[in-house]
Amino acid sequence: MNAKETIQAGKAILGIELGSTRIKAILIDTENHPIAQGSHTWENQLVDGLWTYSTEAIWNGLQDCYADLRKEVKTQYGIEIENLAAIGISAMMHGYLPFNKQGDLLVPFRTWRNTNTGEAAKVLSKLFVYNIPLRWSISHIYQAILNNEDHIKDISFLTTLAGYIHWQLTGKKVLGIGDASGMIPVNPDTKNYREDMMDKFDELIAPKNLGWKLRDILPEVLVAGADAGTLTEEGALRLDPSGHLKKGVPFCPPEGDAGTGMAATNAVKQRTGNVSAGTSSFSMIVLEKELSKPYEPIDIVTTPDGSLVGMVHCNNCTSEINAWTELFKEYQEMFGIPVDMGAIYEKLFNKALEGDADCGGLVAYNYVSGEPVTGFAEGRPLFMRSATDKFNLANFMRVQLYAAIGVLKIGNDILFKEEQVKVDRITGHGGYFKTKGVGQRMLAAALGSPISVMETAGEGGAWGIALLASYMVHHTPQQTLADFLDTQVFAGNAGVEVSPTVEDIEGFNAYIENYKRALPVEEAAVKFKK
Repeated sequence: MNAKETIQAGKAILGIELGSTRIKAILIDTENHPIAQGSHTWENQLVDGLWTYSTEAIWNGLQDCYADLRKEVKTQYGIEIENLAAIGISAMMHGYLPFNKQGDLLVPFRTWRNTNTGEAAKVLSKLFVYNIPLRWSISHIYQAILNNEDHIKDISFLTTLAGYIHWQLTGKKVLGIGDASGMIPVNPDTKNYREDMMDKFDELIAPKNLGWKLRDILPEVLVAGADAGTLTEEGALRLDPSGHLKKGVPFCPPEGDAGTGMAATNAVKQRTGNVSAGTSSFSMIVLEKELSKPYEPIDIVTTPDGSLVGMVHCNNCTSEINAWTELFKEYQEMFGIPVDMGAIYEKLFNKALEGDADCGGLVAYNYVSGEPVTGFAEGRPLFMRSATDKFNLANFMRVQLYAAIGVLKIGNDILFKEEQVKVDRITGHGGYFKTKGVGQRMLAAALGSPISVMETAGEGGAWGIALLASYMVHHTPQQTLADFLDTQVFAGNAGVEVSPTVEDIEGFNAYIENYKRALPVEEAAVKFKK
């Protein structure tokens, strides 16, 4: 079938991912190739000191994204989307979405970006003897308990953004195991939440007499390939208010953006890894065994089929690069020069390749928000130089690119140097890699490892969740997710690999030492109040 026939026959598969700055929808054919896309741009809001997206923004954005997809299908193929073979929903992981028995959201959605949960994360990490990050759902709910927030006693259901959307579209309170592992740790053997940790948590909060147990308010955990319900009539209208999309479409388990990134880069096997670098960044290295001990910068989550993953999550990545690029755009407009943002990014990224391997001594921090890996609950973007440093455009851009992945390097040094974790292949994806060869080379220098980027890297998590939906409907009995991706999606394509040079590795190492030594400057900047 060609693309039009695939859509008309209801055999296309839809993947939707709600990212930090963009909601994206991708339609794929029976060969897992993208055939149409839609998107919606949005931004989080700081309300009462907490980062959030309103429910209106969530649903307006989702509907606008789907409408944009419909428009492209209508323009390209002259038809409407009426039926689909499967749908998958993905979104930014973690955070806090508590609901009462009536299904009402009790407080505004608290996103992964919030770092107000330090006290809770510290207590839980000690209680569980396991690293519990600030952004995990269990940290959010316990912090709310510590704060004696009124809504706590009314909680009937707690989920993530992907779980919320999926529930509203299908009526099913379920979650993919990868996303679930960012709520509370899971057991890779049972493929479910850790029973011992849920028991410890319930004992911890028992004096509060809240009237609920943790296991009773969490979504059911499902692994890749499981049936996660079907699109209801109400859900169909909620996604597509035009009324063209019919009910009954099967759904795969909803997943977090980490799991979809692993699927989109064919990095679900042990000894593979991927780095997603956009508004935030994270690396995912699929482990062969448990780490020897907990590390605060290393989160242990899972692949969509339940293998343990060492995750380094950084709250900040490209936002500061984007801010400086907007400044260059403003300069260009001042002279009346036509602006092509794509060209500006490409020119500036490539200019960074001309810079010194150690950025000429320049140091930058991209901390638009807090950065837990380095111990910052708040952040201040900074650029520093001394009078003797080599201050030019090439070094300035190179230091911005280095800063975007500096925290990522600090976290991964623990895995590779202290835990001696072995990895055969790391794949990069996200906006940081959009300019060919540049971000790839910088990351290779940071991690001291070859980095591959595939042509499909720009498709991102929406394509990844579409692949997980495809796996649900197309995989053969006993076919693992890794085998499905190897044989039916990537067919041996490992992308283009770039290995780091000795000069680049030494240069990045020199930069990161300056970066770590200057952290007190960042600390002083955070303490400074305007």
